[in-house]
Amino acid sequence: MKPLPLLILVLFITGLFSCAHQEQEELSACSGIPDTLFLQEYHEPHPLGSPAANDVRSVVVDKNNTVWAGTQAGLFLLSPGLQTWQPALNIKEQGPVFDLFLDKSNSLWIAAWNGLYKISAGKTEKIPGIRGPVAVTGTDGTHILAIGPSGFWRQQGTRWVKEKMLFSREDRCLQYDDKQGFYLGTGRGVWHSQPGDTIHLWTPAQLISDNIFGMDFHNPEELWIGGLGGITVYNSGKDTKSFVLTPNEGLSNIWVRCIKRSPSGTMWVGTDLGVVRFRENKHSLRHSRRWLLNDQVRDIAFDKEGNAWIATAGGVSAIKRKSLTLAQKADYYERLLLRRHVRAPWIVEKCRLTTPGDTAAWEPMDDDNDGQYTGMYLAMESYRYAVTHDPAARENAVKTFHALKFLQTVTGTDGFVARTVIPVNWKTMADPNKIIDKKRYADKTVRNPREKKVEKHWRLSKDGQWLWKGDTSSDEITGHMYGYTIFWEIIAQDDPVLKKEVKDHVTRIVDYIVNNEYLLKDIDGKHTTWGVWAPEYLNDNPDWAPERGINSLEILSYLKLAWQVSKKKKYRKEYDKLLNKYHYRTNILHAKSIMPAWRTFIDDELVALAYPALMMYEKDPVLLELYKKSMNNWYEACKNDGSPFYYYTIDAFLQKNYKLIPSVCFLRDNPLDLIRWTVDNRTREDLTLTHSPILEDTETSRLVPASERGIMRWDKNPWAAVQGDNGHTEASPTFWLLPYWMGRYYHFITEPTQ
Repeated sequence: MKPLPLLILVLFITGLFSCAHQEQEELSACSGIPDTLFLQEYHEPHPLGSPAANDVRSVVVDKNNTVWAGTQAGLFLLSPGLQTWQPALNIKEQGPVFDLFLDKSNSLWIAAWNGLYKISAGKTEKIPGIRGPVAVTGTDGTHILAIGPSGFWRQQGTRWVKEKMLFSREDRCLQYDDKQGFYLGTGRGVWHSQPGDTIHLWTPAQLISDNIFGMDFHNPEELWIGGLGGITVYNSGKDTKSFVLTPNEGLSNIWVRCIKRSPSGTMWVGTDLGVVRFRENKHSLRHSRRWLLNDQVRDIAFDKEGNAWIATAGGVSAIKRKSLTLAQKADYYERLLLRRHVRAPWIVEKCRLTTPGDTAAWEPMDDDNDGQYTGMYLAMESYRYAVTHDPAARENAVKTFHALKFLQTVTGTDGFVARTVIPVNWKTMADPNKIIDKKRYADKTVRNPREKKVEKHWRLSKDGQWLWKGDTSSDEITGHMYGYTIFWEIIAQDDPVLKKEVKDHVTRIVDYIVNNEYLLKDIDGKHTTWGVWAPEYLNDNPDWAPERGINSLEILSYLKLAWQVSKKKKYRKEYDKLLNKYHYRTNILHAKSIMPAWRTFIDDELVALAYPALMMYEKDPVLLELYKKSMNNWYEACKNDGSPFYYYTIDAFLQKNYKLIPSVCFLRDNPLDLIRWTVDNRTREDLTLTHSPILEDTETSRLVPASERGIMRWDKNPWAAVQGDNGHTEASPTFWLLPYWMGRYYHFITEPTQ
């Protein structure tokens, strides 16, 4: 691999690179290729118990890092290091709390349904003479204020004075102006009160609307005022509007419920669809159950470490941060993978959560693509061994190879490969055997003439210990062959026994396909639904036209690998015949179809799995140039999809440095939480919906960062507006670990530095 261009290193040193939309508290800019420490955000949920207690209206964090939550059910506190909330108001009857305020002495003021309370040094007192409900409490810099539908009170020494109500009684938020005055946000605009004067800021001349919920200063002269419609940024020194923030500028929702400035200067905006953070003309969103207990955000507070505590309609969420390198993140994912994502006989994929979102109780599950993704895991552990020389990586890779080999031998055939296997005592599996009604099958074949009637998906192994699944697709064979290619190059080369095993196993499968006229025939004697590489199908059957390019590329890669491991001329002969007699060299020029009605993202993944054997083992310069042209065409199709796996595959074999920075940015931005929470971006008002780049899905007009969409394998559509399964499963981290270790192997990512 050629060294990184000097320009990239210079740009890194001067700090000109940053990750778009990847704003953590300090925006966590991805500075380049070196694996330096970055801030990884993660979510800690803190539900309060009952529905009323989870209806949180206000949250503050005191100087001792105690979190206080005002809720419909009253006031609660969460002491540092504990997970259980405690009722905090020592009174007979708790009720709704609407607002909280911490003064300079760390005393807590509570605006409650029946008046104003104060907690100081562990002592609770109810302020006499103030009628409830109190909607907001705060300060004008000198006095504590209490405002609600029943009146306006100002503390004067030891007395409380009720003052004339010159503003709306629909009070929402109070902001000290640093000049012995205050701004009051209401349902009828904003009032600015100063000694001897009261100014009402009307709408629409000065505000987006008069329905106000939150305010905070970005700097002493810039007040952000949020409510229905968005944010008006108001120059408080000149009494003029500076600019507005609406969905056009990145707001996810026009209902702005609160605004808080973080200690580092980032503006956190709570909306009915999550928290939007603004800093230096960039923005990021935290929404969905991955980040928040509920998307309606009412209030935000920050602790001494800069962590955000967020009051939502479903409890309190903490968005915290930790410093990591990518290498440390990889170690975390590796432990997670081995803990919950490996099942006998060493199959690697996602797991099912007994209770959605709770990883304490889980169970293994089967997937149609177990073979493919276990093959990708085999490649990942091979790359990891090459980089680290960790004997555990080699041991895992060898176990995985034998598990994949077992998927063939368990069938008792000359070369057919099972999709997956499960222990015979499993009660639940995907696609259980069942009789298919003839009428239903007729209905299916009218819609899809390629539909195969498969009633017996699962068959008992000869030893009676396993059920193996048939109707294996081309995806599985391609994933297997990819894993064998990387395993052969990195691990098997130094072990004669493994080399022979790989050679015998690869050639057995390829012989089975070739001998069956380039069809993957199941034990029923018919080709599987997707196991087709034959010229008469790909070239002559219009129903197979969408697969022409990708399936042609796949079979060429199988033949090239079989030739490499065996050096038998028959594989080269078949390879040349397909290339020249059957025009596969033309087919593969556009291996990835970009026609919107044909395009799928599964093809991108399969293309990435098929190219390496061709690029590594082909020595003919004419064919190499053909494959490079094909890869370049693929890059043009996938360059905006944000996949480091694709970018690193292209960079490695075309000797390019495409998308190195976005690749590292993805690896940093991807959440630690791999639970497949549903993320629905259809209701985001900062995005528009489209049917591009593919027609069959509803997609977002721009590719949102990994932290703002669902956890997904690379066969899924990253542009899809809805992703996830409501937290019922946890994804295997192979989709992240494979490109990470590729990046390390090909020196796109350096050794970690701390």
